[in-house]
Amino acid sequence: MSTQPAPLLIACALGIEQLALRAGERGGAGGPVTVLRTGMGPGAAERSVTRMLAAADLRDAAVLATGFCAGLAPDMHPGDLVVAEETRDPRGTTVCVGTDLLVKELVRAVPGRTVHTGPLTGSDHVVRGHERSELLATGAIAADMESAATLLSAVRAGERPVAAVRVVVDAPEHELVRIGTVRGGISAFRVLRSVLPAYLEWHRFLLLPRR
Repeated sequence: MSTQPAPLLIACALGIEQLALRAGERGGAGGPVTVLRTGMGPGAAERSVTRMLAAADLRDAAVLATGFCAGLAPDMHPGDLVVAEETRDPRGTTVCVGTDLLVKELVRAVPGRTVHTGPLTGSDHVVRGHERSELLATGAIAADMESAATLLSAVRAGERPVAAVRVVVDAPEHELVRIGTVRGGISAFRVLRSVLPAYLEWHRFLLLPRR
């Protein structure tokens, strides 16, 4: 039995998300950290995460899905944070681990930013217009294309802690035109650049031992 700490796999879809996370990289996690760019969409996320977790050095990795999302509630603003209590898609629901800890650490890492908690729903396209209110009526507070597929793939590959944290890039009153060209995109990028210490603390406290 190895005593080496289990690694952390942080999965995001876009190059700009990966850039933000790497800009905030620092030491201090309980084990090795890999930032994976999966590509856009649930299919790409499932394929990338399944392939990575098949590798011997990531077999027991904790998995955290992150990046940008669409806020569904009227009181959400670009740059707000969403900590998922669970992720949902048509194939099922995945319960997240350590939500309270993540909220606490995110408040510390990004002071002044609002942190929302609740269900995060998966979509196979960018959510716009009336779709927001329809998804909000299901109880979800935010939507993105990869988190649900990422976490479902992770737990199907083996028992491990999983979580999802997203930064709101657009909301009902701040609809996205193009990431990086609107004020909301810039705000979300700055927040995502600051969250990695919170992820590392989550990892440190919730490690699964290697078998």
